[in-house]
Amino acid sequence: MDQKKLSQIENIIGFSFSNTNLLEKAFTHSSAVENRILSNERLEFFGDAILDIVICQLLFERFSTYLEGDLTKTKSMLVSRITCSNVEEKLGLTKFLKVGKGMNSQRALTGSISASLLEAVIAAIYIDGGFEAAKNFIERNFTELIKQSNKKGADKNFKSMLQQYAQEQFDAVPHYELLDEKGPDHDKCFETQVVIGSRHFTSAWGVNKKQAEQKAAFNALVDLNVIEASPPE
Repeated sequence: MDQKKLSQIENIIGFSFSNTNLLEKAFTHSSAVENRILSNERLEFFGDAILDIVICQLLFERFSTYLEGDLTKTKSMLVSRITCSNVEEKLGLTKFLKVGKGMNSQRALTGSISASLLEAVIAAIYIDGGFEAAKNFIERNFTELIKQSNKKGADKNFKSMLQQYAQEQFDAVPHYELLDEKGPDHDKCFETQVVIGSRHFTSAWGVNKKQAEQKAAFNALVDLNVIEASPPE
């Protein structure tokens, strides 16, 4: 990667590297190298953990009335592959990513690849500049999302998150199947399951159909490794 591109990347992320080799590695996809140890995969692993702890700290400080479950649900939404991909796309960093043949289409560079790139960049900033530098980068790019998030919003977003993910990754729309219902008319419970194409995901019970669908969407996102498991209340 030439100096001009490195400078453009530093400009976008708002951080100047002492070790530009580290930055270049963050922008090297496994498809572009013969040995995956030379790619950004290890940085992605590290960056994921850094993002987690920073988001946890920011939520802990901002939402003093949230219980553990509320914090966990909001955090899962903010560090999900969908959110990370959306943050990266706003920055426009994938155009600098070094990839192998057949990986150059815009569709190929969305979703998990762009999310992984963001995590690799976070790790590179942390290694080169320390925790505060990484935290500043994350705050700049996630503050608005954190402001918009709340307990109710986290609960309501699982269906829309799943729909966006399914359309991006599978070019399909999730369907919700009612599997069972129990109890008298005035106090029924409903079991619902998400179906995407031919794949059926873990079902969920709710006190009404809407809640059951939200929980089923959450289960599908967990099954797909989009968010962490912590069942919504």
